Amino acid sequence: MLSEEKIKIMTNLAMFEKKEGNRIFPVNRYFKSDYISSKLLRSFFSYTLSFLLGLVLWVLCDIEKWLNVMWIESLIELGMKVGVIYLAGLVVYLIISLCIYARRYDYASRGMKVYMAKLKRLDKRYEGNSRPGTRTKGGRTQ
Repeated sequence: MLSEEKIKIMTNLAMFEKKEGNRIFPVNRYFKSDYISSKLLRSFFSYTLSFLLGLVLWVLCDIEKWLNVMWIESLIELGMKVGVIYLAGLVVYLIISLCIYARRYDYASRGMKVYMAKLKRLDKRYEGNSRPGTRTKGGRTQ
């Protein structure tokens, strides 16, 4: 038998799944450290690729200057500066990524707790209807 309360709970669950499901369910397949480390690894590669593309564009824009002045000392000095800039930017980018992905994982964990509480509430409503009746001495159910 359908009850209005069960329908409200199921509708609420469906709305929650539709609204928050894409953010919550994929995250909760991992431990926190695994999730964050995989995202940091992805951030490392994306930052490195972006930095290299930017560096190539910068070199291509200033190629005439580099071809006119080809001193080894100046190129080594420039390479050291680029390396320091890369490392500093990488550290900042990874720290920001760490904060963002830790916060996303915590948000998903809280959301999953809410979702599980709603499912338990719905399950309790179904348990009330599926309990077998108690039998009396005469064999009748109450």
